[in-house]
Amino acid sequence: MNRHNFSSSFIDTLRQRRQRLATRINFPAIFWSGSSSPRNYPANLYRFRANSHFLYFAGLPVPNAAIRLEAGKLTLFMDDPAPSSALWHGEIPKREEIAQAIGADAAFPMAELESDLEGAATIAVQDAATWTQQSQLLNRWVLPQNQLQGIDLELAQAIVELRLIHDEEALTELRKAAAVTVEAHKAGMAATPNAKIEAQVRAAMEKVIIAHNMTTSYNSIVTVHGEVLHNEHYHHPLQPGDLLLADVGAETEMGWAADVTRTWPVTGKFSSTQRDIYDVVLAAHDACIAKIRPSVEYGEIHLLACTIIAEGLVDLGILQGKPEDLVERDVHSLFFPHGIGHLVGLDVHDMEDLGDLAGYEQGRTRSDRFGLSYLRLNRPLRAGMLVTIEPGFYQVPAILNEPSLRSKYQYTVNWERLSQFPDVRGIRIEDDVLVTVHGGEVLTVALPNDASAVEELVSG
Repeated sequence: MNRHNFSSSFIDTLRQRRQRLATRINFPAIFWSGSSSPRNYPANLYRFRANSHFLYFAGLPVPNAAIRLEAGKLTLFMDDPAPSSALWHGEIPKREEIAQAIGADAAFPMAELESDLEGAATIAVQDAATWTQQSQLLNRWVLPQNQLQGIDLELAQAIVELRLIHDEEALTELRKAAAVTVEAHKAGMAATPNAKIEAQVRAAMEKVIIAHNMTTSYNSIVTVHGEVLHNEHYHHPLQPGDLLLADVGAETEMGWAADVTRTWPVTGKFSSTQRDIYDVVLAAHDACIAKIRPSVEYGEIHLLACTIIAEGLVDLGILQGKPEDLVERDVHSLFFPHGIGHLVGLDVHDMEDLGDLAGYEQGRTRSDRFGLSYLRLNRPLRAGMLVTIEPGFYQVPAILNEPSLRSKYQYTVNWERLSQFPDVRGIRIEDDVLVTVHGGEVLTVALPNDASAVEELVSG
């Protein structure tokens, strides 16, 4: 880990976050940073990524550490590196240096944490070694898949209240991630005409992210099979007539994420059918962003996207009926099955390790309707929240060839007309939008999404 000299303003922000947590809970909280998992043999590790709750209050991605928060005070627990580690890893900051960098009030070896656990709440870390340690030390099961209860649930609810609204230090990081992501997408478009397979476009995009000493905030999706929502295969050839869907985001050194999708023609020119569908998706995208402002229900924004997509597909002759009725019957979800977006912050799907606590307003639960069950965010918007807007159109064979669905929607889908759009497998357009008191600020606005502008970026 590099040495960090934090500004006094950043240390002040960390202390303010701790103080705000202290006003919401009256018991100690302990956050573990986590550890690297071995890929095969013990010394060959996956890249370490610190737990996001630890990062929010400690600021630094320190492995094998824990922090105890009580009444706004932070105690750091970590061991100094073994003297022999310098041979392999160079000089690593010691506990006291880390404590000073993050504005800790005290610091002790990890073994002393065991005597400071009484009455403490925690949140499970994702890696098995750490949640096993959490469970052993706290003498209760602390598992990522377990539903939160008692003081752990109270802690999670308090964290949600804090992390939903981004402070200025967080926004600085989020803007950095967005700017590098924009640059990466432009590089991907420019590289496409000379690329033979998807992997070469992915490489051009991730090269930009790596060159800024960042990493991807999730596994990149760069695919001609955009109908597979989380496609992580990159071996397919790029052929004339293909659309390439790239869902790629950067993550800063401090863990803050961006999440952007663009879809472009590999030849630099949309076909007429591709352009028709693209413009429908873009119309939904633009209308949703225009609607963003405090107090607006995010669920209403989702339904607006559904309605506009239904309207567009009616105009193209693919769907038949009134758009509002089609949405009520979930017909649109044949082509737009997921939600309009999600929270973004330290996690690309922010705080989803807490289940739906962050995404859903207290008292709300997920719908069992196919078109609504994948909605990740269902609460009124507030200034300071960062959300994605990402409508799409997909021809998923497993959905469209399902006999029961074809029978159910035989009079609302013009299957013959749909067959005239074989070159549109998947289109998604996604931007990161900050809710402000005045409306929505698109942090990724520097990346064009108009079809003609996208064609120009690809064709040079």
